[in-house]
Amino acid sequence: MPMLSEADKLEVQKRLADLKGKVKLVMFTQELECQYCRETRELLEDVASLSDKISLEVYNFILDEEEVKRYGVDKIPAIVVEGERDYGIRFYGIPAGYEFAALLEDIRMVSSGESGLSQEAKDTLGGLSSPVHIQVFVTPTCPHCPRAGITAHKMALESELVRADVVEATEFPHLANRYGVYAVPKVVINETTSFEGALPEHYFLQYVLQAASG
Repeated sequence: MPMLSEADKLEVQKRLADLKGKVKLVMFTQELECQYCRETRELLEDVASLSDKISLEVYNFILDEEEVKRYGVDKIPAIVVEGERDYGIRFYGIPAGYEFAALLEDIRMVSSGESGLSQEAKDTLGGLSSPVHIQVFVTPTCPHCPRAGITAHKMALESELVRADVVEATEFPHLANRYGVYAVPKVVINETTSFEGALPEHYFLQYVLQAASG
């Protein structure tokens, strides 16, 4: 059953009309004990059908152990947005509500291969010497969350040392509890550094550097 209305499909098709390079969406799912896996797959199938530059691969979280290990996926539903390489861009949970726009923006960014970050930010990320794992906790009804998630994903595109996960907080309450997510967006970096809010690129980057040096 399609997740997008015909009107929505037309709008999405317009957003994706100028894609440059190919984008592969990789989804991890399973039949049981996954609240939104079916809906997430249907949504991605809709999106992939709207551009010949987008392909979709679907793997079983339990059975496809090699792919799970390759992509480092640890929960479902999981979405990888992959371009010329795997940039470490991940969505965990269904990208619904405001997060659907974030998914489309990520597809456009990965297709272009350009993050849109300032040269200063690019240079700073290029100087990283240790891995950085960013988790951005969001909800579908949060209008400021996409900005935080997209900023994290831009950093992942720029640096092979950065992996950035957008995590739907209500689908993974055990993680929300672990990291004290009482407001969104909540950003957790390397398990040691965190902040709330959609900070401008420069301030977000300062937290990344703080976590990387810790």
